[in-house]
Amino acid sequence: MLAPSKPNVILINVDDLGWRDLGFMGSDYYETPNLDKLSQDGIVFTNAYAGASNCAPSRANMISGKYGPRHGVYTVSPSDRGNSKTRQLIPTKNNDTLADSLFTLGEMFHANGYTTGTFGKWHVSDDPTLMGFDVNVGGNHKGNPGKGGYFSPYNVEHLEDGPEGEYLTDRLTDEAIRFVKTNQEKPFFLYLPFYTVHSPLMGKPALVEKYQSKEGLGGQDNAVYAAMVASMDENVGRLLKAVADLGLEENTIILFTSDNGGIRKTSNQYPLRAGKGSYYEGGIRVPMVIKYPNKIKAGQKVDQPVMQMDFFPTLQSIIGAEKTNPNLDGQDLSPLLFDGKSLAERDLFWHFPIYLEAYSPKDDQAKDPLFRTRPGSVIRSGKWKLHEYFEDGGLELYNLEEDLTEQHNVAEQFPEVTTALFTKLQEWRKATGAPLPTERNPAYDALFEKNQQAKVMQ
Repeated sequence: MLAPSKPNVILINVDDLGWRDLGFMGSDYYETPNLDKLSQDGIVFTNAYAGASNCAPSRANMISGKYGPRHGVYTVSPSDRGNSKTRQLIPTKNNDTLADSLFTLGEMFHANGYTTGTFGKWHVSDDPTLMGFDVNVGGNHKGNPGKGGYFSPYNVEHLEDGPEGEYLTDRLTDEAIRFVKTNQEKPFFLYLPFYTVHSPLMGKPALVEKYQSKEGLGGQDNAVYAAMVASMDENVGRLLKAVADLGLEENTIILFTSDNGGIRKTSNQYPLRAGKGSYYEGGIRVPMVIKYPNKIKAGQKVDQPVMQMDFFPTLQSIIGAEKTNPNLDGQDLSPLLFDGKSLAERDLFWHFPIYLEAYSPKDDQAKDPLFRTRPGSVIRSGKWKLHEYFEDGGLELYNLEEDLTEQHNVAEQFPEVTTALFTKLQEWRKATGAPLPTERNPAYDALFEKNQQAKVMQ
């Protein structure tokens, strides 16, 4: 039996929520009073990153605590998306499922005596109960709730229909609160990966009407999306109130984040460039808050870069886990959280040997109008960020302190920095066994590609 001091842990992971889509992150259009309060009660990470720029690989990295090359989940299959005539390389094959051999975050908690439950979008296997979770509501391989899926009757496996018209975000929170009440006498790990705010965009009519009458600002003006954000915030508030009403607040760690950047056409993340599916900042930088009353000083903002893979080693440390996963790529944040110490300097890496087609060529702000992502790797080292592209060996270097918008490639102005980061990137790929797509695509047609690029930008 675990000692009473063992904290409960609640990890809330919103789907496709942009870095700036919250009041405390600077939005004047979206209204998020409950999350604004959470940010005041906890610690906000302004340079927090997802492990990937779209849903499945981001979740795979967080749940496994490992970089993509160690598990092979790089995207939502297939990896050869977009017109074949515009792809110069044969992309790396993609894994859709985390291997059973991995010791996941859920399994770590379960092995250390916690009751575990997941409520919502799982996306990295068919059944999370085979990866450490005692309770699964709505979790499966699907990446969204399907057409019309935010209102009951649902199209989601492992979720019984509710009353007609019931809202999915409300229902998942009801189930999460029921889990808390049932397990309040013993330590629990609650993973709440909302399906919202992923498409299809569907909000409660009254909230949609409210935001239709509110003036947008700076590319944030989608009333349906705003209604989904508002419902998400309301339900986070409901869950946190239930925890407090049960007298569990002081012994419960709350972690809040998003699985990747938002879709730029839906919600502009300026000054960040691009959005979901891109490895510019708008695709990988995410909101992140951690709260642990009377243990972590409230009201802090931390600018040091962190990643969601840091959750695994940090939580292992906080709960004093006896059964651990020692081979993790994240960093234990405990010295920063509890002692105010700066994190040891480190480099952050992303690897995407695949293609992701464009959402909206005129809005995406990607490298080219046909793809949000072409095969390549990225390293962030201090203020510097280097993009490498495998098709042509292109390199882009940005100074994020001076150019957060990633508009000015300074690779030629700083050749020593470019060379140093490129070397680190190559060494990291070698150390992790990262595959490089080198086979040329026989279907590629340069003239067709050029014509397509011109066509979609007309």
